Amino acid sequence: MNGKKNGKGKDYYEGKLIYEGEYLNGEKNGKGKDYYNGKLIFEGEYLYNYLLKGKYFVNEKLEFEGEFLYNKKWNGKGYDENGNIIYELINGNGKSKNYYYNGQLQFEGEYLNGKKNGKGKEYYSTGQLQFEGEYLNGKRNGKGKEYDNNKLIFEGEYLNDKRNGKGKEYDKLNGNLLYEGEYIRGQRKN
Repeated sequence: MNGKKNGKGKDYYEGKLIYEGEYLNGEKNGKGKDYYNGKLIFEGEYLYNYLLKGKYFVNEKLEFEGEFLYNKKWNGKGYDENGNIIYELINGNGKSKNYYYNGQLQFEGEYLNGKKNGKGKEYYSTGQLQFEGEYLNGKRNGKGKEYDNNKLIFEGEYLNDKRNGKGKEYDKLNGNLLYEGEYIRGQRKN
């Protein structure tokens, strides 16, 4: 209608189904399903292209069921691969896990108002640990450690996602200490 998708339909990318469901004024609105590489990743309701409520899947197994706020898990329960409840979010608060589309764990940790807050761990899409430490308002804040290829490359303090304060930087090949001192907004203090 008026050049925009309205009603039921399907979207494809490079010949693969990526969405099937309802549209309103060109946006996902109502019941629908999202797919990645042919696998179901979400089934539920949308409101103006945003996930509203439903089930989120990882490797075709239910990982979260509940409500979303601006595509972020908000109210609901998270499950392990055997269907056991492993976390619960209430108004964006609690512990949660997020995954890459390939099914690898992306983040696990604490949330407050839908943002990373407290302790958590980030992972590369390969499954290797990237960062472990403290968060505030969705950003690295406080003490933390960075890794590359399972080797510690930095440990110290962060402010607004950047190295800030005391820290130690290590060579990623042999683990030798490269620098120990102060950082300001991600840069070594000279």
